[in-house]
Amino acid sequence: MRQYNPKTVAAPAGAYSHAIGVPANARSLYVSGQVGIDKDGNLGCDVGEQTHIVWQNISLILQDAGMELADIVKVTAYLTDPADLPAYGKARSEILGDARPCSTLLFVSALVHPEWKIEVEVVAAKEE
Repeated sequence: MRQYNPKTVAAPAGAYSHAIGVPANARSLYVSGQVGIDKDGNLGCDVGEQTHIVWQNISLILQDAGMELADIVKVTAYLTDPADLPAYGKARSEILGDARPCSTLLFVSALVHPEWKIEVEVVAAKEE
């Protein structure tokens, strides 16, 4: 994968890349929006815990497909409360480390269930 952050546009405002090129021989995986519910059906108590569960679920799905977090090329995150952004950002940074996938973050009025504070979907690609 190749990151594109040209000097002709403003630098990314956070831990992401403006674009990522995926080679023609790469296999793609589209992961549906994941929420902060663990495998036993327990919902995280706050956005930080829900974010950790979300990324754990994404990591496990990627592993099942023979991929890892480093293979993520696009993240779309939905938060229901702008006040939760610092907790989300902290948890995401802890999990993704230096990875800089393309990213979009939206604040929405609600998710399917009102107790859900976050939902994240990703696209991953791995060279075959």
